[in-house]
Amino acid sequence: MLPTRDGVGPSCVGLTEGPWPTITEFLVQRFPAIPRQTWLQRMADGEVVDEFGVRVSEARPFQSHIRVYYYRALEAEEPIPFEAVILHQDEHLVVVDKPHFLPVTPSGKYLQETVLVRLKRKLGLNGLIPIHRIDRDTAGLVLFSTQPATRDAYQSLFRKRQVHKTYQAIAPWRSDLDFPLTQESRIAEAGHFMLQHETPGAPNAVTRISLLETRGGWGRYQLEPVTGKRHQLRVHMAALGVPIRGDGLYPVLTPEGADYNHPLQLLAQSIEFEDPLTGLPQRFDSQRQLVLP
Repeated sequence: MLPTRDGVGPSCVGLTEGPWPTITEFLVQRFPAIPRQTWLQRMADGEVVDEFGVRVSEARPFQSHIRVYYYRALEAEEPIPFEAVILHQDEHLVVVDKPHFLPVTPSGKYLQETVLVRLKRKLGLNGLIPIHRIDRDTAGLVLFSTQPATRDAYQSLFRKRQVHKTYQAIAPWRSDLDFPLTQESRIAEAGHFMLQHETPGAPNAVTRISLLETRGGWGRYQLEPVTGKRHQLRVHMAALGVPIRGDGLYPVLTPEGADYNHPLQLLAQSIEFEDPLTGLPQRFDSQRQLVLP
């Protein structure tokens, strides 16, 4: 497999059954936005290999059920002018306090301008992997694993819901809502790749919501997700009629574009768990704050 380069690991695609005479033909059809000449240049540079490390050439016959690795390339990215702060680092974990607007991992148009790639370059830890993730729009705590040998021990905490996460949010205040309350619903995809919504059926998403303070029609809320569905907190708050301030997805999808003056007012404020290696309690708190308007 290709090594990490400039903090970025290679991308991978699995070769499925099909009629392609060569691996090149498969790649050209699988990724129509990438010109054939780009693939040929990557191959000439030795930047396309199979799972055994064997280089892929232009004429190499197609072979199903193997993986091909390559370096993903993007045009120059616009720098995101905010930095994640490292709160904790030991031989197993790195805990960072992420700013709004900075993605956790490479996706779409973001590659170098992500927490993961920046950390790999800064710390020289090519094996760094996020144990969980938060949205690009959300600020706050993210945990990374440094060692494959102990990674699953920490990931299993999230799978078994043995991690207590607390968020804060700024949203409208409604006097007819009685807090604290628990919002339970079924969340599913909404027919648009960016959106989720509540649907009829057995609940699969649970959030405990408390009101911490109010001022001038706005409230500061504490959100405690019991489950971890995508966009759960944003969907639940919008469903209650108190969408999170600065939310460009819920209740109305607005054109994408980073407005650095109006970040989503959602913060992953604290995270608690019993360390699976030592049995000791661990707690981390964000240094960031949300301010009522």
